[in-house]
Amino acid sequence: MRIRIDIAHQELELFNADGAFIRRYPVSTARNGAGERDGSGCTPRGRHRVRARIGAGAPFGAVFRGRRPTGEIWTPELAVANPGRDWILSRILWLCGEESGFNRGGRLDSMRRYIYIHGTGEDQPMGEPRSHGCIRMRNGDVIELFELVRAGTPVEIVE
Repeated sequence: MRIRIDIAHQELELFNADGAFIRRYPVSTARNGAGERDGSGCTPRGRHRVRARIGAGAPFGAVFRGRRPTGEIWTPELAVANPGRDWILSRILWLCGEESGFNRGGRLDSMRRYIYIHGTGEDQPMGEPRSHGCIRMRNGDVIELFELVRAGTPVEIVE
């Protein structure tokens, strides 16, 4: 499997090992655009891989903080009670940069920046940049993707 994330089109595409297209999902990348620097709030570009898969078996809408389930399940009411909270829901695919000096190492390290592919609140739009750097997906979509990929899956993020 291989994942390609297109920032300009706000899409994630999944391909099999032979390069054949499997699925396309709408996503939401960073509102600050593309960039690799720590603290930028940007989505990093380039070659990555899935370093860790977190949340197997968690309920739909399970809330994560620090990569651990909080025991909460996202609802519109929970969102209203916690304005401004950056919701990380259902599943996490934690990305690791593969290009030293570009998205790996120092203040450019995607993994140290905690860049994930993750679920988000159902009230959040897809197809437009709104995240803090991560790649947000609909919960059903990220659960489906999670079941299809393994740790080590290549991920390419293009502008």
